[in-house]
Amino acid sequence: MESKVKFEKFTLSKRMKSMLRVDFRRMLKSKLFYILIACALVLPIIMTVMMAMMDGSVSVDPQTGEETVMKGPESTWQNIGTIPGKEAMGGSEVFSMCNINMAFMGISVFICLFISDDFRSGYAKNIFTVRSKKTEYVISKTVVGFVCGALMLIAYFVGAMLGGAISALPFELGDLSVANIVMCMLSKILLMLVFVAIFVLVSVAAKQKAWLSICGSLGAGMLLFMMVSMITPLNSSIVNVALCLAGGILFAIGLGAISCIVLKKTSLV
Repeated sequence: MESKVKFEKFTLSKRMKSMLRVDFRRMLKSKLFYILIACALVLPIIMTVMMAMMDGSVSVDPQTGEETVMKGPESTWQNIGTIPGKEAMGGSEVFSMCNINMAFMGISVFICLFISDDFRSGYAKNIFTVRSKKTEYVISKTVVGFVCGALMLIAYFVGAMLGGAISALPFELGDLSVANIVMCMLSKILLMLVFVAIFVLVSVAAKQKAWLSICGSLGAGMLLFMMVSMITPLNSSIVNVALCLAGGILFAIGLGAISCIVLKKTSLV
């Protein structure tokens, strides 16, 4: 009696699940992932507490003798965005740049090092030869980067709330509502997909050159960084969420396709 040997077909869905499983396992075992999440959680706490402690302190210009009074934050929500109608609040100059939007640039470090390690170790060449195609590789890296970026935003939000509570800052929303805050955070999370798609493209182009991918990603990200606060303000609505969702999908598909072309047209070593 002849025995028949059946070879299981490695379909697209199975390859995609395998690629995602491997990348998520690598992410959860990566020290960099936990360092970035910890930084996103602790940074707003330290910054808020220090700014609150400096409130009312006076600095004197030794040349002119002019005195400058330091103003600390006046609301917990300044770490998330500018409160409508209260742009002149204390510490607004600092929090206008050093706020939750820094997570959009921080995720570039994770993606660049994550992808460059694939090419530096030869892992990328191996999976393209025996397991996955370049499209699945780009999709997997985009999904993993998006999840990491979303977790960084959530960690920063938690840290901002803890920093406000420790510094005894008010949590009053004024003309805002809880729905506005939820829409604001949801918009930022969806907008993260735009930045992740850009960073993945730069990283696959630079391959094992981590320093080049980080510099390129930071440079490309800065072109859109100033628009984040305008697209995802504290008084965000469903319109902002829809715009960020549409932009994220378009960038992920468009730049993802370009990333695949770059991988196909260039050497993997």
